Amino acid sequence: MRSRSLLVVAAMAVASTVAVTPAHAAACTGYVGLTFDDGPSNAHTPALLNALRQNGLRATMFNEGQYAAAYPAQVRAEVSAGMWVGNHSYTHPHLTQQSQATVDSEISRTQQAISAAGGGTPRLFRPPYGETNATVQAVEAKYGLRQIIWDVDSGDWNNASVDAIVAANARLTNGQVILMHEWPANTLAAIPRIAQTLTSRGLCAGMISPQTGRAVAPG
Repeated sequence: MRSRSLLVVAAMAVASTVAVTPAHAAACTGYVGLTFDDGPSNAHTPALLNALRQNGLRATMFNEGQYAAAYPAQVRAEVSAGMWVGNHSYTHPHLTQQSQATVDSEISRTQQAISAAGGGTPRLFRPPYGETNATVQAVEAKYGLRQIIWDVDSGDWNNASVDAIVAANARLTNGQVILMHEWPANTLAAIPRIAQTLTSRGLCAGMISPQTGRAVAPG
């Protein structure tokens, strides 16, 4: 009788374990791409990474080459925190007003700076200000980069409030990408509520596919 009871308990334990796994997997009904431009820096990157980690979020960090070269330890910290690192040009110029040689220099030097800092070789490129043209796209293609603009602009660069930044993230749908920056204080403050908002809608923070430019499950 005792052995039968033990078998029943064991079976129930197995059943409960099996039941939990699909429920957890089903928690993500879609994926969105959180992106943060203009880093890295000693002033802002550590706090942002800490907030993202504490709230179970991953993001794509579009780094400027000049800052990746200046703060290589922060590039490595981004990777260690589970983030993806993208190319955001070297000095953040208006690329559509530059020669092809200058565009090439901006992109290639950033590829080198991020790689040298330990961030891997980027496969995603965000043109400064979201400005692009045939010249920019030709250089992107030369370096095997997928251009990533955004579906939703958080407005954090324009002094958007914490509420407005959270509301912008709440507009995201499966596969979409949002523009944020690593330096606004309101963006940092919004991170916990962004995580709660996404969770309540069954959305998870995913990676941006170099093939499609859309947010997908982390590979």
